[in-house]
Amino acid sequence: MRAEGSGKEGRWAWRLTGLMTVLVYVFMFAPIIATVVLSFNASMFGGFPMTGFSLQWYAKLLDNEQVLAAFRTSLWIALITAVVTTAVGVVTAFALTRFEFPGKKTLSTLVILPALVPETILGVGLLVLIKAVDQPRTLLLLVLGHILLAVPYVVLIAQARMVGIRRVYEEAALSLGASRFSTFREVTLPLLIPAVVAGALLAFTISFDNTSASLFWRPAGVETMPTQILSMLKISISPEINALGTVMIVVTVGIPLIGGLILQSLTRLKRRGEPKEKT
Repeated sequence: MRAEGSGKEGRWAWRLTGLMTVLVYVFMFAPIIATVVLSFNASMFGGFPMTGFSLQWYAKLLDNEQVLAAFRTSLWIALITAVVTTAVGVVTAFALTRFEFPGKKTLSTLVILPALVPETILGVGLLVLIKAVDQPRTLLLLVLGHILLAVPYVVLIAQARMVGIRRVYEEAALSLGASRFSTFREVTLPLLIPAVVAGALLAFTISFDNTSASLFWRPAGVETMPTQILSMLKISISPEINALGTVMIVVTVGIPLIGGLILQSLTRLKRRGEPKEKT
């Protein structure tokens, strides 16, 4: 009887867990689905039922110079952030994984710290700092802020990959007379390619989709895609905003998916190229 009762309680617990999971996913993704669907609504008044299918709101985005300028700004900031963050993150992860030096734990903590602090608090803190030193907000500071936010994630990804790389490959190259730099370039870096690609794509996505930090750090008159959406929402909610939100969803979701496919392909090629160990 006890076993039967416990089995019933277990089934009800799993059903309740499944129901709560479904409700959470509905709560998370229903607004996103509604935004995408309403971006194709022929009527300028967003709502259901839809009056027809139309791409006119996407055409209006292409004619909106403010939106195009914000897209270009977000794009080049994200590209610079991805390149710089990947280079800094990979080198930092290599140093933290392969070497012992004074202050290593302190450096590791400082590198990961921006990921532990909420973006709003970090944004306000840096804004107060630049105001205290009488430093005007510039695009350079905005890019540096995005790099600061993305570096921890690239370091963590690269460190996870570095731990899985056997040191015997590097030691073999060093024993054959290769320099430390040549060993890193010819042996370690090719094995790190999946982490490099994943880190670059993640850094790009974090920068392109950043809202809170960009609000605090952007100079006057400069808009990124997220801040442009917020400024448009202050006027009215129109299908044009839904179309712009759909573009953001495609970019921020599509890039990680493409990155995942690239990583799978690279991993398969790497496994095919590795010699099989004899047992």
